[in-house]
Amino acid sequence: MWLIPVLLMPKPSNPALVQTHVMFMVLYLIGFFLERKPCTICTIVFIATVFLICYSGVGNCIFWAPFCEADNG
Repeated sequence: MWLIPVLLMPKPSNPALVQTHVMFMVLYLIGFFLERKPCTICTIVFIATVFLICYSGVGNCIFWAPFCEADNG
């Protein structure tokens, strides 16, 4: 239940803020897992959900933005 806001948090539209957003998300998840210690099933379901969102090809990953990949290529 506490991990759902992580999936719904919008990415910044400004490319300069993407690294800050990624840092916040990673630190939030580390802090969450250290403090709350969710069950193994909840952790696996969350990781599977993030994996499916990130690799669905839609560009909705919570850790990076599609415009960053377009700039590098």
